[in-house]
Amino acid sequence: MAIRKVGVVGCGLMGSGIAQVCAAKGYETIVREVNDDLLKRGRERLTNFLAEGVKKGKVAQADMDKTVGNLKWTTALADFKDCDVVIEAIVESLAEKQKVFAELDGACKPETILASNTSSISITSIAAATKRRDKVLGLHFMQPVPIMKLVEIVRAEITGAATYETARAFIESLGKTVITAKDTPGFIINLLLIPYVNEAIRALDGGLATKEDIDAGMKLGCNFPMGPIELADFVGLDTCLSIAEVIFRETGDPRYAPSPLLRRMVAAGSLGRKSGRGFYDYAKKQP
Repeated sequence: MAIRKVGVVGCGLMGSGIAQVCAAKGYETIVREVNDDLLKRGRERLTNFLAEGVKKGKVAQADMDKTVGNLKWTTALADFKDCDVVIEAIVESLAEKQKVFAELDGACKPETILASNTSSISITSIAAATKRRDKVLGLHFMQPVPIMKLVEIVRAEITGAATYETARAFIESLGKTVITAKDTPGFIINLLLIPYVNEAIRALDGGLATKEDIDAGMKLGCNFPMGPIELADFVGLDTCLSIAEVIFRETGDPRYAPSPLLRRMVAAGSLGRKSGRGFYDYAKKQP
């Protein structure tokens, strides 16, 4: 099945980025949020990102106009009835995702592929809320979506071969590089990333070194483009906590047990770049 029309559920940082790259490649793209206020904020986030690109000379005005012209906005899942693929990008909660997928299962045509942008939750568990389990898989985009080249496809045991091949061709048409993971906790990226970030935060909490020295050590000593503390701020400390909790709950592996400092930061509302303050203060300067 050829993909022509795309639906995106959720218009936060991830959803708006996914919608942008799909629309930029010529796909008719419908974006849904739960209310008009969130929809407006998501639309402004996307158009502001494009406008900034035009201002800096990185995006042509004609390309921005084409992208915006391919986008439609809604608060009704029923408007996805003609979509060939729908990508969910909502809160990292199994219950919430199952609720959305059950509604999509009833709203979409039988051949529609349903995909989740989850970074850690079992695709099999999400698919269990539908009657089209062979047409469900994970499409884990990296943040920021318009810039990052990687998409992690999560193929569950129940995911059909045709579903996987169609999804892979679609993702490659967006100019992305595909890696494929089995439906296991954390998949590839977060299976490796979370212990790295967690250990760095534990080291900071234990007084091993300053955050600046931990980050400089990994950047200059290991040639990483970003240190682990900076990276946690970039991803979002609440997102790191959520992923760690999911993998720890599934595996019981102590490497994924969230650092107490990470929990305290999230409880304090210091979520990283998106809140203006995390381990670093972004109101003053970038690390």
